Amino acid sequence: MMQLFHSVSQQCSRITTEQYSTSFSSAIHLLHKDLRAPIYNIYGFVRFADEIVDTFHAYDKPALLAEFKQQTYEAIERRISLNPILNSFQLTVHQYHIEMHLIDAFLHSMEMDLTRRCYDNAGYEEYIYGSAEVVGLMCLHVFCDGNKALCEQLKPAARKLGAAFQKVNFLRDVKADYEGLDRMYFPGCDFRNFTAAQKAAIEADIQADFDAAYAGILQLPMKARFGVYVAYKYYLSLFKKIKKTAPHRILQQRIRIPDYGKMFILAKAGVRSQLNLL
Repeated sequence: MMQLFHSVSQQCSRITTEQYSTSFSSAIHLLHKDLRAPIYNIYGFVRFADEIVDTFHAYDKPALLAEFKQQTYEAIERRISLNPILNSFQLTVHQYHIEMHLIDAFLHSMEMDLTRRCYDNAGYEEYIYGSAEVVGLMCLHVFCDGNKALCEQLKPAARKLGAAFQKVNFLRDVKADYEGLDRMYFPGCDFRNFTAAQKAAIEADIQADFDAAYAGILQLPMKARFGVYVAYKYYLSLFKKIKKTAPHRILQQRIRIPDYGKMFILAKAGVRSQLNLL
């Protein structure tokens, strides 16, 4: 009966992913079936923590996050939780030997979101590491499935991919972050006077992250490579669209890729995969 409970818990993580991110859930579906559940489990965990700090405005967010953090540690220590999201996450933590310092760093970045409104360079790098790079490293543990040497080799690329995704999200969501949450992640930027030079500098940094990440994607095991590549191409296409958007329009609209654009990305990636061009 325990297996039934674990199965129901993991279904909750899958449903959470599908409801919150159609793009990410589509990319997960392109992974080998053995890898899908653990990646859903990681996403469910990070999504719930992010929801606490970003949307639970009518509630005591610090108290809720503190409870979630404590329950996370208890779930991992006990190897069980009545919270299905945390139960499925602890299963993945133990199965793939995800280090506690990665979880600590992620939760620390979520705590930063409760109080920080703007960042200097050091704070920005600290936040990016905890909120995004460690998520890439958690996923890498799943993708490498016990191959410690490969996991160690690909850590820099996994961090860069996580950072690139997060920074693109920052540009895409700047209107909601700045106007709705009063946050400014990019150091030295004032979006009341966002210049082309500032936008170009941010874009150059993101492009460097994408370039460094791509080499690592090519070295991933076959079970993971295509799904990660499609996610990479989706975010790269979103990034290219943002680059073409004038600075003043960044605050006026949320840039997105339409569904037909996502289908084109998937089809093109499929052709490249069939021709061994990834």
